[in-house]
Amino acid sequence: MALATVLPPPVPVDEADYRRLRDLVAAGGVTVLTGAGMSTASGIPDYRGPDGSRRVQPMQYAEFLGSAENRRRYWARSYVGWARFRAAGPNEAHHVVADLQRGGQVEELITQNVDGLHQAAGSRDVIELHGNLNVIVCLTCEERFDRVEVHRWIAEANPGFSAESEEIRPDGDIVLAAQDFADFRLVRCVTCGSDLLKPDVVFFGGSVAKPLVERAYAAVESADALLVLGSSLQVMSGLRFVKRAHALGLPVALVTRWPTRGDAWASLRIDGLLQDVLPRLRADCLQLA
Repeated sequence: MALATVLPPPVPVDEADYRRLRDLVAAGGVTVLTGAGMSTASGIPDYRGPDGSRRVQPMQYAEFLGSAENRRRYWARSYVGWARFRAAGPNEAHHVVADLQRGGQVEELITQNVDGLHQAAGSRDVIELHGNLNVIVCLTCEERFDRVEVHRWIAEANPGFSAESEEIRPDGDIVLAAQDFADFRLVRCVTCGSDLLKPDVVFFGGSVAKPLVERAYAAVESADALLVLGSSLQVMSGLRFVKRAHALGLPVALVTRWPTRGDAWASLRIDGLLQDVLPRLRADCLQLA
C-alpha cells in the first residue's frame, strides 16, 4: 500500500533569495544536510509541527533497553509499520539531490533520515547520521541482520498477527493500542540468543557514533557551502554542523517550511516546500554548468 502524502501548505518563494541559492549551488563544492522534510512527499511524516514542537513521542533508547515489555511494544508497532514504511519511494527532492551530486555541484551528503531514500534515488556515499531502518543489530553481540530476514522471523513467530492504524511515524512504526501487542512474541538473535535486537538507528536519548560524527564534520569543513534541506534543526545532531560551518565562515543556506533552530546561523533562509524549490534549482544549475 502506497503511503499518503501529507505536506504543509506552499508559500511564494522570494525571487532574490532563490537567485542567491541558485548561484551558491551552481558554484559547486556544496555539502548537503537533509532532514525529515525531504521524505514527507514520499508519505513519511516529519516529527514536528510548525512551532517546532514534537508531534509524536518516539521510543527512547533507555526505554527500549528497560524491559522486554517495552521491546514488545516497539516491535509490534514496528513490525506492522515497516511493511507500510518500506512501500515509500524517493520523491523528486531526493532525485534532485542525486542529480546535483552527479552534476558535481554537491560534493557530500549528510542525512538525519533513516529511510534509505537518498540511496534509492541514486545518491552515493551518503553519511547516515542516524542509521538505517533496513539493518538490524543485536545490542548484545553486535551481529547485524537484514531487516527483511528479521521481518520474516517475526512473521513466523507471530502467525496471524495484524493491526490497523492510520498513523505511521517517521521512524517506521505505528500507533497501536496496548491490547494489540500484549501477546506479541519477540524474536531472538540467532547468534547469541539475546532479545535485544534493534534497528540500527539512533533512538532518542542515544548518540551518534563518534567516527560518523567526525566524517560528517570533515564533509562540512571541506565544503565551500552548507545547504540544509528539510530539517528543523531542533536537535544538536544536525545543528552542530550548521554552527561549525558558520564558525568557519562558510555560507549556510536553509530551505524548508517553517522556522528552524538554525536560522540565526544562516546566511540565506528560504521558507518554501522542497518540491517547489529543488526541481527549478536543478534545471538552473545544470544549465549553468
